Amino acid sequence: MQYRRIDPEEFRDLESRILYEDNHILIFNKAVGEIVQGDKTGDECLAETLKAFIAARDSKPGAVYLGIPHRLDRPVSGIVVFAKTSKALSRLSEMFRTGDMHKTYWALCCNPPQEPSGQIENWLSRNEKMNKSFIVRQGTPGAKEARLIYRHIGNTERYSLLEVQLLTGRHHQIRCQLSGIGCVIKGDLKYGAPRSNPDGGICLHSHRIQFVHPVRKEEMDIIAPPPSSWKGISSFSEKD
Repeated sequence: MQYRRIDPEEFRDLESRILYEDNHILIFNKAVGEIVQGDKTGDECLAETLKAFIAARDSKPGAVYLGIPHRLDRPVSGIVVFAKTSKALSRLSEMFRTGDMHKTYWALCCNPPQEPSGQIENWLSRNEKMNKSFIVRQGTPGAKEARLIYRHIGNTERYSLLEVQLLTGRHHQIRCQLSGIGCVIKGDLKYGAPRSNPDGGICLHSHRIQFVHPVRKEEMDIIAPPPSSWKGISSFSEKD
C-alpha cells in the first residue's frame, strides 16, 4: 500500500496533535477545517492523512488500519477518537452509541447565558437541504429530543466561555440549543453569529473526553487545548 509523502513540517504538526496513542486507539486534536471522513468535496480526510503519517513514522509497508467510531463537524475543533484495530472500533462505536463516552465541549459565545448554569431540553428537527437543525414543538414529525448541560466558565474581553456536556447526540445540537438561549457561538453564521471567523470555523471545541479504555479497561481522561486563536481564555481551568 502506497501512501502520500508527509513532509517534515506536516509530520511535526501531526505528531504534536496526538493526545494519546497505543496499539488499540489514537486520540487526536482536530483543527478547524479538517474533515474526519471523506465527503463530496473530495478533500483528503483526516483518517487518510493519519494513515500516511503512521505509515511513514512506523515504516509500515502494508495498509494501515484506522477505524472511525464517531465524527466531528468540519468547522469544529478538538478531540477525535480513532480505532487502530477492528475490535477497538466495534467497542468504541458501541460506547459512543450508548453514551459511555463522556464528552465535554467549550463554546466561545457572543453573549453570556441568563443563568450561570442549567440544563437545556428541546425537540430538534433537522433540515437536510439546509444542513441545519431547528427547535420545534414536541410531537413534530421527525423531531428528536435534545438535552445538554451548560456552565458559564467566565468572560473574555468580548465573549463568554461556556462548558457544555451532551446528554444526547443530535445534529448541530450544541449550536442550535445555545443559539436558542441567546448564546450564539462566535463565527457560527448559520445559527445567528454577526460575522465569520477568519479561519471559516466556529468557536466550538471538543475539549475533554472521559471513558473506559475498550481493551485495557483503564479510566481515560483526555483534554485537548483549544485553538490558539481563542484569545483571553488561558486563565480558565482545564479540569474545574
